[in-house]
Amino acid sequence: MAEPAAHSQAPAGHPAFPPFQAEHFPSQLAWLAVSFVLLYVLMAKVALPRIAAIFAERNKRIGDDLKAAQGFKEQSDAAHAAYEKALADARARAQAIAAETREQQAAAAEATNKRLEAQLHERLAAAEQSIAATRTAAMGHVGTIAADAASAIVERLIGQTPADHEVAAALGDGLKR
Repeated sequence: MAEPAAHSQAPAGHPAFPPFQAEHFPSQLAWLAVSFVLLYVLMAKVALPRIAAIFAERNKRIGDDLKAAQGFKEQSDAAHAAYEKALADARARAQAIAAETREQQAAAAEATNKRLEAQLHERLAAAEQSIAATRTAAMGHVGTIAADAASAIVERLIGQTPADHEVAAALGDGLKR
């Protein structure tokens, strides 16, 4: 087997790769400098301004979106504050209505109580008058009932009916004592 040739040696009669030959180095360096300058100018004048414009546009859009979000947040906060105020106002109105209704109901109950109390006093006065009339009538009949009872008792005891004036005289003496 043959040993491979070193990289610096050309194989069997072929010349070495031109970029590796020393006589081509100055032209390669010149073209490298020209290519670098052209690439630098192309990047500086075309590509980098486009990229910078894209970044600026993106930053502007992000800033605008943040401003819009802040505006929406302020609107949301204002709407929330208005909602809370409306809710507080509604609660206050509801409490006022409830208090007014309670006062009206209390006044109506008080009027009803006074009316019922007046009716009860009237009935009580009528009942007292009726009781007094019944008592007076009963007391007026007590004498007659006592005379009838005394006459019946005497008749049962002695077998004779006493005279009315005697019963009245006996009752008159007994009632005086």
